[in-house]
Amino acid sequence: MCDYSLEMYASRPARESERYVTTRFPSGSVGLSAPGDCTTAVCVQYDTHLRLENISGDLQTRLGVKAEEDVVFARLEHGAYRDGVRFTNGKEVSLQLLGSGVGATLTAVAKPAAAAVETEVRSDILEHVD
Repeated sequence: MCDYSLEMYASRPARESERYVTTRFPSGSVGLSAPGDCTTAVCVQYDTHLRLENISGDLQTRLGVKAEEDVVFARLEHGAYRDGVRFTNGKEVSLQLLGSGVGATLTAVAKPAAAAVETEVRSDILEHVD
């Protein structure tokens, strides 16, 4: 969502197809912001799909990824910062490690858990009706 380290800043939810950039806020924490508005943190739901651009060459080598990658926004269970991304090769990194200046486009919003369960239940009921 928005790491606790960004709670002191104005924030808003992410929107599908919108472009963002990783930004180092005055506290030192890295989060997402809309280009041109580096004072407002953009909060992304976990399990949301993003397209990253401009991943540093060093990070590409360390993680075995390309300059542009599809990732899933993830809650990390280790380290001081919990907001991160999971690459298709399974590697996870915090936004802190991505650093500033990485572009991100929200490609698919995560389905809320309640809606996903409701959809599964309705599908199951329809299967039994036939």
